[in-house]
Amino acid sequence: MSEEILKVESLVKSYEKDQKVLHNISFSLQRGEVVVIVGPSGCGKSTFLRCLNLLEPIDSGNILFKGHPINIKDKNVHETRQQIGMVFQSYELFPNKTILGNLELAPLKVQKRGKQEVEEEALKLLERVNLTEKRDVYPRQLSGGQKQRVAIIRALIMHPEILLLDEITAALDPEMVREVLQVVLQLAKDGMTMVIVTHEMEFARAVADQVVFIDQGGIVEEAEPKDFFEKPKTERAKQFLDTFHYETV
Repeated sequence: MSEEILKVESLVKSYEKDQKVLHNISFSLQRGEVVVIVGPSGCGKSTFLRCLNLLEPIDSGNILFKGHPINIKDKNVHETRQQIGMVFQSYELFPNKTILGNLELAPLKVQKRGKQEVEEEALKLLERVNLTEKRDVYPRQLSGGQKQRVAIIRALIMHPEILLLDEITAALDPEMVREVLQVVLQLAKDGMTMVIVTHEMEFARAVADQVVFIDQGGIVEEAEPKDFFEKPKTERAKQFLDTFHYETV
């Protein structure tokens, strides 16, 4: 029997009084499951991830992690964020630290782990994404794809139970996109629990256990990848998917 690790109940989020960014979002995530969130730009996908990671306060509703309500105002909010890791589109690497320094900073300072243990794990993770030789260089010396791979393993070294990935390939050229997506596909095979926001439809189809389609701040459709991409139930989902089909001129 699968274990429900994250549950969202009737979540509402507004930036202004009359402008709801997310309305009545209910969502469930099982341990080991990969949920991919798709939808048009500006529909609230990234805001939803930021709410899950407690980077944004919500107006109403509940977020439950392993059955317990979590809130941005909780005194242990930093511990919760460590268990729900997040990788951003813009890498967020520290430019004044080497790649190894970027990986070691949070485990040493936040989790108070031992230097030798952290360094050994960092080097294993760098080897996993084929970046061992980059341990002593600075972020400015890496390509976009390499920076994003470092950002992913920087989240992994904190041992999160859930990994949130927000448009991690949006700023990359096609060749770099592939090298980053290969890392994520391997994480999925290894059983990492993930919620992924992406515009890469083929990748979504390959990696997802469940696809959630959001439009205008609400969930329009949820389905397994095969059903969503081949037999969408709603007209809005059909219109969205049609934008990715091009006729040969």
